[in-house]
Amino acid sequence: MASVYTHCSKAIGKANDILKAKFMDRRLPLFAGALVLASCAGLEERQAIDRLRPCKHADGPTEGYCGTLEVFENRQAKSGRKIALKIIVFPALKRTAAKDPLFFLAGGPGQGAAAIADVGREMMRNIGADRDLVFVDQRGTGKSNPLECKPDDKDQDAEDDYDEAKSITRLRACMENLQTKADLTQYTTTIAMDDLDDVRQYLGYGPINLYGGSYGTRAVIVYARRHTASTRAVILDGVAPTDMRLPLYMARDSQRALSLLLRDCAADKGCNARFPNLAARLEKLLAAPPKKIRYIHPRTGLEKEGDVRRLVLGGTMFAALYSPKIASLVPYLIEQAEKGIYTGFFALGAAFDPAASSIAQGMHLSVVCAEDAPRIDPGSIARETANTFLGAEMAQVRLKACEFWPKGKVDADYFDNTAIDIPTLILSGELDPVTPPIWGQQIAGAWKNSRHIIVPGTGHGAAPAGCVPKLMAQFLKEGTAANLDATCVQQVKRPPFILSPSGPDPLP
Repeated sequence: MASVYTHCSKAIGKANDILKAKFMDRRLPLFAGALVLASCAGLEERQAIDRLRPCKHADGPTEGYCGTLEVFENRQAKSGRKIALKIIVFPALKRTAAKDPLFFLAGGPGQGAAAIADVGREMMRNIGADRDLVFVDQRGTGKSNPLECKPDDKDQDAEDDYDEAKSITRLRACMENLQTKADLTQYTTTIAMDDLDDVRQYLGYGPINLYGGSYGTRAVIVYARRHTASTRAVILDGVAPTDMRLPLYMARDSQRALSLLLRDCAADKGCNARFPNLAARLEKLLAAPPKKIRYIHPRTGLEKEGDVRRLVLGGTMFAALYSPKIASLVPYLIEQAEKGIYTGFFALGAAFDPAASSIAQGMHLSVVCAEDAPRIDPGSIARETANTFLGAEMAQVRLKACEFWPKGKVDADYFDNTAIDIPTLILSGELDPVTPPIWGQQIAGAWKNSRHIIVPGTGHGAAPAGCVPKLMAQFLKEGTAANLDATCVQQVKRPPFILSPSGPDPLP
C-alpha cells in the first residue's frame, strides 16, 4: 500500500505549495491538506487501488491509478497468447463514496476507453465525485494489443479511404501484418465483455454501473445480458444495438440529420437569407461529375491534387454532422464549393480521417465483419441507401474488407433484443447522424425499467450536453430514472450557423 500513501502525500504537498504561493496564508495549507486527506482516506481499503499504481505521464492522467490485467486471447482454450488489458481508475473524490463504480465503455468499435480517460473523466465529472471511474482499453484497442491499420504515408489524403482499390490494398496488408500478433477472430464484443468482468473481479468490485457511448452501448448491452447479477445500472448514450447491422443504415440515418440541418437553415432568418435554396444547391453539387483539383493540404501545407466526387464530399458532410458545432459550417462550405473552393471540405476530411484517428481499424473490422456484415443481404444496401446524399458507395466500400477479414463466432441469440430488468437511462441526440433516437426507442420499448431522453440540438453523444451530466449523476445516485426532471434538456439548442469566415451573423 506504499504507493497509495505516497500518492496522497504528494497530493497534499502540491495543494499546500499552491496555496502558499497564491495566498501567503499559513492557515490555508492546513485546510487544503485536510481536504486532500479526506479524499484519500479509505483508499487503503480499496482492492482496486491496491492492485494498481499511480499513473505516470506516459500511462495516463497522473490523478489516476494505472495497471494491467492479463487475459487469454482465446478465452475458450485458456491457453496460448495473452493480452494485457490497460486499466485506469480515478478514485471517487468524496470520503463517503459509493461502493459501486462506473465503468466507461468507449465507441467505434475500435476506440480505447483508457486511451481517452482524460476526456471521459471530464464528461463524468459529476459522477466521479461519488464513485470510482474505471476505464479499460477493450482488447484490440488503445494499449490492449491494439489492432491498428494506420497508413505508412503520413501525407495520405483522407479521400484515399473512399477509394476502394487503395483502401482494400491497405487493409489486406494490415490484416497480414496483424495476423503475426493476433487471432483476429478473438476480438468480438462477447469475448471482450467477459474480459471486462474479469477486470471487475480483479479490482474487487461487486455490482457495477456502466456508461457506453455509440458502439460502447452495444458493449454495455452485451455485458448486462451476460453478467446481469454484476450490473447495477446502465447509461446508454447513442444506442447501437446488437442487431444494428453496421453500416447498413448509415446513409438513411445521416440523411435524416442532413434534412434537419437544411430545415433549420431554411427556418433561420440569417441562414436562409445567406444561403437560399440550400437543399437544391447541395444536390446539384453532389450530382456534378468527378474532377481533379489542386489544393493546399491542411496538415502539411503542401499543394496537392485531390479527387472531388460525390462520396468524398458526402463522406465529409457525414463526419461533420456528428457535431452540430462543426455542422454549422456546412452551408458555408457548400457555397464555397460552388465557387470551386474545396479547401474547407478537405480540411474537414483530414480532421475526421478514420485511418489517422484513435480508432483501431483492425479491431473495428473484427467486430463489424463478424457481428454485422454477415446479416446484410445484397439487396438491402440499395434499398436502405436510396435517395440519400451518401448513396450506396460508402457502405459498399466499408463492407468490401469483410470479404477477406477473419470472422469470429457469434451466437444466434446475440442479435435478440432481450428485455433486461436493470435500471437504464437512455440518451439520444436529436441531430445524431449515426445513432438517432429511433435506435434508443428500440431498446426503451423492450427494457421496461428504462427512461429514454432525447436531447435537442445535440449530435452524436449527449452526455456533455447541458444538464445531462447532472441527470446522469442523479440517476446513478438514486438507482432509477423515474424521478429525473428532464425538462432542463430543452434549453439545449443547435449552435448558430456560420455565415462568413468571421462566424455567425452578429445580428438577431
